[in-house]
Amino acid sequence: MIGALLALGCWLLYRKMWRTEPRRLRTAVVLLVGAWFAWGAVVEVIGYFSPEVQALIGLVLLALPFSVLVLAGFLIRNGVQMVRREGRSLGNLLSMLAGLALLALPVAAFLLVATLHPVGIGAAALAFFVSAQVGLSFVTFLVFTVLYARREPRPGADAVVVLGSGLVHGKVTPLLASRLDRGRQAWQAQRAALPMIPSGGQGSDEPRPEAAAMADYLVDHGVPPELVLPEERSRTTEENLRFSREIADGALPQDARPGHLLVATNEYHAPRAALLSRRIGVDADVVGGSTAGYYVPSAYLREFLAVMVMNKRTQILLAIPGLLLSAGLTTLMVMYQLNAGP
Repeated sequence: MIGALLALGCWLLYRKMWRTEPRRLRTAVVLLVGAWFAWGAVVEVIGYFSPEVQALIGLVLLALPFSVLVLAGFLIRNGVQMVRREGRSLGNLLSMLAGLALLALPVAAFLLVATLHPVGIGAAALAFFVSAQVGLSFVTFLVFTVLYARREPRPGADAVVVLGSGLVHGKVTPLLASRLDRGRQAWQAQRAALPMIPSGGQGSDEPRPEAAAMADYLVDHGVPPELVLPEERSRTTEENLRFSREIADGALPQDARPGHLLVATNEYHAPRAALLSRRIGVDADVVGGSTAGYYVPSAYLREFLAVMVMNKRTQILLAIPGLLLSAGLTTLMVMYQLNAGP
């Protein structure tokens, strides 16, 4: 009964937070906590009426760790595919490295514990806490991604912004084309006179700014040239958002109050862009265009790592209890061995 009430409380709090500001990871945290309480309440009710089913649920939960092997195999396979199609780089190797880590960490932890040395056992405990923290952070980010992708953008945006990505020989790539096409769809769903802002500067290996190539693409696909306002200075997603907001403000009618932007990117990039827009104070709804399936796992892992870095203070604070517990366990075992004597 208490679990059900706590789950209901978390759900109501989640709904309030989502209506107020959906671009926060804590909304996903509240929902996950509520789901945990709800799961506990369901298991409790099932156990009251059918202990056999409750035991079966326990066996299913015990089998869940084996799903890690399946996930590891999938990530390694995806990493091989990424290297073959996109070339060998750290970003393209991320899914393979993650899969290998999933296989190696349990083995390393077992070997450390098998040493029966206090430092080894403490290191295994620390690895467990760090893995749990990273895993829970990833689940939180994944839940936020699913929730935010289902949110309908608000009407009445000041402008539609399309975030740039790299060009190949000065031409729009399929990845960038999907962002531009999603931006055109969003633009058509708003109002005809809405400015479109392709945003992207010129990289060291690019013959022209990304925004210039993006503007040509939009005009070629039916957007009136007078409504295309390229932003050619940005080098990062944060600059994309800041500089595009400045252009949108300059395009507003006199005495009009700034509203929100409608930002188009790829679906794997949309969650971080939404979180970042809130952090820098740019009111925005972010929508994502489709991406080739093989590209998503590595790209999404890059986005997750970027979000971890973006919230590094929170991650450090969350790591402190695990570090203290591991250090305390190691200290206690050392003291026990010293007291036990030879």
